[in-house]
This record gives sequence, structure tokens and C-alpha cells, in this order.
Amino acid sequence: MREITQRGLYYDELEPDVVYRHRPGRTLTEADDVLFTTLTMNGQALHLDAAWAATQPFGQRLVNSMLTLATLVGLSVGQLTQGTIVANLGFADVEFPHPMHHGDTLYAETTVTAKRPSSSRPGQGVVTLEHVGRNQDGVVVARAVRTALFWTVEGHRAHADRPSGGSA
Repeated sequence: MREITQRGLYYDELEPDVVYRHRPGRTLTEADDVLFTTLTMNGQALHLDAAWAATQPFGQRLVNSMLTLATLVGLSVGQLTQGTIVANLGFADVEFPHPMHHGDTLYAETTVTAKRPSSSRPGQGVVTLEHVGRNQDGVVVARAVRTALFWTVEGHRAHADRPSGGSA
């Protein structure tokens, strides 16, 4: 019997300037927002208090921007990083140019903007990704530049062939 496992792309397979569109999108509900907001101890009334938020400039509660960011990155996992990423190294230039509201659907796309072999970790490479999130109307609601460490095909194979229990 043949086993097929979904995986992301290795360092060797990622192509600069290619736009990877991640589908399906994710509709963010009121329940998602309230659970995420309370789970992360963010008591911001803008996410939890409908009556108060109605008096603010957007006239309603907004989806927690950290939920938007987490979902934006999460939408890319199956296509780009599942089983091929070593570590998330950091974020830069995170912005939320338009709010998300309960019931909006987030669609994501990622562009590889740079990549280079790791100078300190053979078999791995550093990749810079620009994630862009759009709502159901095509309006950009989030953008983030992320740097991540990826396995090369050969590096991952060599790592998998090592006896387990040894030090890294």
C-alpha cells in the first residue's frame, strides 16, 4: 500500500517572486474572535463589548488583529511549511490596513521575496515570505513579512536518517 502525506515545500522548491494562493479561505466568526480574545487574555472592549464598540469609529466590534495574523499565516501551512519548516525566525512590517468584522472571510497569498542558504545550519535555508490577507471583497486586511528557516531536501533526508535519541 502506498502512503501519501501532505507536506509543504522545501527550501529548494520555493521560488522567489511566485505568488502562492492559499485556498480555501477562512470565515472568522464571532465565536472564533471571542474565544481567541479571551484565550489570549486580551480584554480589549473593541473585540468583546458590542454596545461600546458601536460608539467607536468603526461602529461595531472588530476581529482581533492577532487572530487575523495567526489565521493569515495558518492558511499557508499546508501548502508551504507543513513538515518542511525548522523554525519561525521573526516578523517585520506587520500591518492591518482595513479591519475584519465578524463573518468576513480571510483569503491568503504568500510571495517568497528572498532566500539564502543558512550560513550556520547546513541543510537549511532562510526564506523571507510576504503574507497578504484579503477579505471576501478583495480588500487587503493584513500584510506581514516573515522570516523562516526551512529544510533543504538533502538536509531533511540526512536528519531523518540519523539514529533517534542523539543530540542535535
